[in-house]
Amino acid sequence: MRTLGLLTSVVILVGAAGCGGGFSDDKGAAGDSTGEVRMLVNITPNLTKSYWEGLIKPFEDANPGVDVKIEAPTGSGVKDTLPQLLAAGNAPDVVETLMADKVLAPQMLDLTDQAWTKDTPLVEQASLDGKVYTVGVGQQAQSLVFYNKDAFTKAGISAPPKDLDELTAAMGKLKAAGYLPLQTAGDYVTGLQLLQLSDPSIATKYPDWYQQISSKQAKVGETMLPLLERYQSWIKNGYVDKNALGLKDVGAQTNFLSGKAGMYIMGSWFVRTADDAKPKFDLGVFAAPTEAGQPSPGPQGVTMAAPYMVLKSTKQRDLSIKLVQWLVTDKTAVQSQLAQDGNFRKGYTDNLSPLGKQVQDILDQAPKQVAQGEGYGANTLPQGFNGEWNKAVQSLYTGKSAKDVATRIDSWMGSKS
Repeated sequence: MRTLGLLTSVVILVGAAGCGGGFSDDKGAAGDSTGEVRMLVNITPNLTKSYWEGLIKPFEDANPGVDVKIEAPTGSGVKDTLPQLLAAGNAPDVVETLMADKVLAPQMLDLTDQAWTKDTPLVEQASLDGKVYTVGVGQQAQSLVFYNKDAFTKAGISAPPKDLDELTAAMGKLKAAGYLPLQTAGDYVTGLQLLQLSDPSIATKYPDWYQQISSKQAKVGETMLPLLERYQSWIKNGYVDKNALGLKDVGAQTNFLSGKAGMYIMGSWFVRTADDAKPKFDLGVFAAPTEAGQPSPGPQGVTMAAPYMVLKSTKQRDLSIKLVQWLVTDKTAVQSQLAQDGNFRKGYTDNLSPLGKQVQDILDQAPKQVAQGEGYGANTLPQGFNGEWNKAVQSLYTGKSAKDVATRIDSWMGSKS
């Protein structure tokens, strides 16, 4: 109910902005060839305000009289700041980080007629009702298993597992060799890892999983039950730390990179952390295994990296579109954004580390790239799913059964319909 309340608030705020925020028309105002463009961006330890200002300086230099004003979130993030700005009639011209959904799309410019969008990553998968609102710089691979090659050798594992039975068998060998088989943690890590691990199997077994869930032909909990049961057995057998929920994500990364654990499931953004840490063991990565009997490698879970949208209310439509086009197509700008936050894009391999090249190979070799969790575009689950899923999975550590977790998540999904 709390999440539904938040979503309702967002709808009300956006609706209020539409009534009183001074929107010009359905396509914004063309604006001038010079002037100010306001861009709301995500700020992180990697993506500092000074980084963003340095990123867009070449664009400003190439367009005299244009000032791109970088704006940091005033709330906890872009997601809650944008509705506040919309409600206040003070929306930016460009927003980074968010992707169009049914709530945001009515406030965003339709970029479908912009030819340059066609070759940007995941543009088709992120489209909504056949329209392009969101364009991105690259991809973040999700279904990755980073592994300690030295530990595998000592445990007598000759090759990365290709299915979940092999993965479970490898865990047993790693434990016998003195390693924690799979490193996990509390926070968001527990549920995210299981989602990442599920992508290849679910997408193979249910190619239209999101549509089946949406139309109630299938249920999330029921389709995930086999994986939940397997995960429960891993807890029982000590293949993951039974006290893992007390560990932060940074602590989990440190444990894995210090050589204590055999494997760590995480997204491609972990590459930069691993490269900086320079672990003393030989570090590799393989695509998350599929269920037994399914082709390997399976579909790869991916999300769009550095997504951009132009607000329909902009008074600088032409300049805003020009800026976004530059951000996602200029080679130097793209390369900078890929390197800054562990993102990947086919054809951009010159500056990749050996570990990064392995990730790019996984992306290139995947038979299909699929959404994950709450998803994007036409493949979406209700907002708040990721958090609810995480809590449900973590209840396995406190005595709930796999069936309990499946029932809980299906009950939550039912409350959103």
